[in-house]
Amino acid sequence: METPGNLFCVAAPSGTGKSSLVKALLELDSRLAVSVSHTTRRPRGQEVHGREYWFIDEPEFRAMVAHGDFFEWAEVHGNLYGTSRKAIQERLERGEDVVLEIDWQGALQIKRIFPHAVLIFILPPSWDELMQRLNRRGEDTPEVIATRMGNARTEVAQARHFDFVIINSLLETALFDLKTVVHSQRLRYAAQARNRTQVFSALGLV
Repeated sequence: METPGNLFCVAAPSGTGKSSLVKALLELDSRLAVSVSHTTRRPRGQEVHGREYWFIDEPEFRAMVAHGDFFEWAEVHGNLYGTSRKAIQERLERGEDVVLEIDWQGALQIKRIFPHAVLIFILPPSWDELMQRLNRRGEDTPEVIATRMGNARTEVAQARHFDFVIINSLLETALFDLKTVVHSQRLRYAAQARNRTQVFSALGLV
């Protein structure tokens, strides 16, 4: 599916700092819009319905799956997550750049639908640091943290399938790397040809 807008999918294990990075990027880049996913998990901390996620129950989620409302959906840590088909498609067709916070399964599904989607994986600097970050969050029981650490090893192994990998040792450095990826994608020939069709046509390039 070719659209003038660019689609960026950011995936990472829990505790790596994905949400903080995406939030900081959105504050710096007015051309980016975030697509809010649906999930069956409960809100954490200060999360707000419609801001971080659309929080819905499992029957409603399953009904949306049956109606084909999601581009992709997956079960992660025992909860269901899905990406709205309508919300993304309308924005990309208007030429907006969209960023998705998504798990690795969803990112690979999106890549099959949008071959020009840019997949970005955020890695922790070490397993010890990831464990410390999960503990510092203070949101999960020791059992849940142990499960997240076990799942993280499976998730990290998927980084090889992504277009870019960013190691989040220091937020400021990782944010610079993320901004660089976004800006570089916008300057690719194919992306410019999709988004600046009038210029390319006037110059005889299409």
